[in-house]
Amino acid sequence: MQPIEVLLVEDDPGDVLMTKEAFEEHKVGNRLHVVSDGVEALRFLRRDGEYADAPRPHLILLDLNLPRKDGREVLEEVKKDEELAHIPIVVLTTSEAEEDILRSYRLHANAYVAKPVDFDQFIQVVRQIDDFFVTVVRLPKG
Repeated sequence: MQPIEVLLVEDDPGDVLMTKEAFEEHKVGNRLHVVSDGVEALRFLRRDGEYADAPRPHLILLDLNLPRKDGREVLEEVKKDEELAHIPIVVLTTSEAEEDILRSYRLHANAYVAKPVDFDQFIQVVRQIDDFFVTVVRLPKG
């Protein structure tokens, strides 16, 4: 089975650590790449500068509340870019606001998941996302 390249766009070091743990314990073959703001996410996706050799992710886990360029802007730019629009994006955020949920789906997010506060529940949610996109869904090759 080909490893899945996952881009995590997250500025909270604790959430990054928990996501890494969930991936490491659950799926050894998947590769998790992490950037901490929206500007870096777009540079990674466009293989700009230091990211010239970055792999094309098969899946993006995107927080909404990011510095420099927020997740809503990243979502909108990615889905308008012909080269990137095919990449599934799961919004993984603390916001449970109905307006954020609606806006994310209007911007063509593939899923919207509210981050649980509890550590074990957070790990379980990340594992379920990983399971679904790795074992159930067929992803584009990149």
